Amino acid sequence: MTANLSDAAPASEVLCALVAAALLKKGFKLVTAESCTGGMIAAACTDLAGSSAWFERGFVTYSNDAKTELLGVAERVLRRAGAVCGPVAQAMAEGALAHSRAQVAVAVTGVAGPTGGSPAKPVGTVWFGFALPGQVVAEKCHFEGDRAAVRQATVHHALSRLLALLSQA
Repeated sequence: MTANLSDAAPASEVLCALVAAALLKKGFKLVTAESCTGGMIAAACTDLAGSSAWFERGFVTYSNDAKTELLGVAERVLRRAGAVCGPVAQAMAEGALAHSRAQVAVAVTGVAGPTGGSPAKPVGTVWFGFALPGQVVAEKCHFEGDRAAVRQATVHHALSRLLALLSQA
């Protein structure tokens, strides 16, 4: 998947509005836990006027220490698999819920590049964690492009997938 930055902002605005409507309909609030996006998901959400009615807070946990200290991600999980994996994404989402007053969480951890990739986790690898009442989901995606494209595609996918999960909840 390649992100087109010229189309990304309007798409994010539309997605945020749809996510907002779904959260409000269910009486839920959202919390984000972000690593590779550095708060871009939270920023996209709070760009929408009235977001205080459905956006509770955001955590930017770029370092492993931050993931452990702020979200309670177990050090052994980080040591065993590294920060970019499904168990860490799930733990980030669950930790965000535990450290907030929200009912829904989205978490992202990945390799945005241009460096930091490996054969097992190449640049563009991103793990997502979603926590909603009664379910926690982790999924991996790979995005093509430069650092900006990977990060923007991550925001877009996080919001799109969150919307899909909310519609099923």
